[in-house]
Amino acid sequence: MAADQETVGASPAAPVVTVAGPRVARAEEVLTPEAVAFVVGLHRAFEDRRQELLVRRKARRAAIAEAGTLDFLPETADVRAGDWQVAEAPRALRDRRVEITGPTDRKMVINALNSGAKVWLADFEDATAPTWENVVTGQINLIDAFEGRIDFTSPQGKAYALKPAAELATVVVRPRGWHLDETHLLVDGTPVAGAFLDFGLYFFHNAARLLAKGAEDPNSGPYFYLPKTESHLEARLWNDVFTHAQAALGIPHGTIRATVLIETITAAFEMEEILYELREHAAGLNAGRWDYLFSIVKNFRDAGDHYILPDRNSVTMASPFMAAYTRLLVQTCHRRGAHAVGGMAAFIPSRKDPEVNAAALEKVRADKDREAAGGFDGSWVAHPDLVPVARACFDAVLGDRPNQKDNPGSDGVVTAAQLLDIAGAGGSCTRAGLHNAVQVGVRYIEAWLRGLGAVGIFNMMEDAATAEISRSQIWQWIYNGVVLADTGEKATAELVRRLVAEELAALRAELGADTYAGGRWSEAARLFEQVALADEFVDFLTLPALPLLG
Repeated sequence: MAADQETVGASPAAPVVTVAGPRVARAEEVLTPEAVAFVVGLHRAFEDRRQELLVRRKARRAAIAEAGTLDFLPETADVRAGDWQVAEAPRALRDRRVEITGPTDRKMVINALNSGAKVWLADFEDATAPTWENVVTGQINLIDAFEGRIDFTSPQGKAYALKPAAELATVVVRPRGWHLDETHLLVDGTPVAGAFLDFGLYFFHNAARLLAKGAEDPNSGPYFYLPKTESHLEARLWNDVFTHAQAALGIPHGTIRATVLIETITAAFEMEEILYELREHAAGLNAGRWDYLFSIVKNFRDAGDHYILPDRNSVTMASPFMAAYTRLLVQTCHRRGAHAVGGMAAFIPSRKDPEVNAAALEKVRADKDREAAGGFDGSWVAHPDLVPVARACFDAVLGDRPNQKDNPGSDGVVTAAQLLDIAGAGGSCTRAGLHNAVQVGVRYIEAWLRGLGAVGIFNMMEDAATAEISRSQIWQWIYNGVVLADTGEKATAELVRRLVAEELAALRAELGADTYAGGRWSEAARLFEQVALADEFVDFLTLPALPLLG
């Protein structure tokens, strides 16, 4: 698709700013000169630090590979031992018993806000394929929602509109992680961070609007979820970005509130430090379970049999290492006055198969009952039909209370050994699991290349995180010469390529020749094999995939 390009630069001292991308309807409403200048200001102030932190990630991964283990930081022991609390939660974020997640397309905006959840995570990250159209229209849709002028009519003629403001979920925006560039906005020839663009445009256009609405709408405020954080130094950068942004727009310091996803193994060892760095802006921590599994595989992929993750679907939150992670998260949050938010229930209810629904909903209830009983203040769901299920589980524990931050969580110190006890999960590596990883990976990547970031596959809502688990597990199994428990075969690149070819043939038969030809299946298969089978492990599958997007 041809790209439009606009370059501005008033003087030799001024940055040369290039906005390049396909035409997007109403883009001028979001990409105003003032808004772009605000984003450029973030880039110029903080880009060097972002790059330094990305280099530091690689150095830390190398240290983990050499040591084969990980531990709490001795240099921050005083923070963990200190007596401090995060800022008190604003009214809109005191009750978070059910949160729904999803991308910022127009239909999802309406359904999520109407869902009955307390919070909607408006996702510019894992649930959004970052095409220029998705990035820009997502911002437009949020502005329209706040102005009460959003609607949507499906191709089948079904109309969607917002409920009254008092019934709507609180919006918490998730910008992209530090590792992702936005190649459609360049400053002096350098792409800005996707994080700066997503955060910057949203904050510039909506912070004052949300504060102005606050007197009449308790669900208003500039709130954020921070993804893929790997250290307290990365949280410190976000805190400095918040301070800079608030000062630049005359917004009172501490107005921004951020919840950090603990979805990397390194961040799990720095929960207290992350909250401390953000303490004037912190709202809580979230157990981002899917990316957490991916991070464990990524960091310990070559550290021996002890760290081999069994079939993804066999690893539950009751697995010892995952239970330790959630215990530590609840203990940490409640010790510091922050919310502890549980993980995703990704099941998509079926309108056609009541037996599948009944079995899956029972698992969802058990998962949410366990989280509520364990001290969590709320949890995530991926589909509106799961909101009442999760809410009932937390209502049973919370009653009329907005949260249970007075619950210190389970007794006992969580140790590094417990967090790293992957072998204790049991389970096995099977050909069925390998096949499922291929199916999910290929199907998700093909949809992502077509601009879809949240995709229903086998009654589960899959996003970039689950695709990452799929391809990283395959890499780990092949590297470690895993023998598949159900067939006795060895996991090899040749076997994976055969499974990919079989999956493409099955998809061609399932979809029909014309529909299959209209997809991007060959590209998806090549990319999946690249990130799953390359000699060098690719940090994120989205990095080589980005040039293939519009």
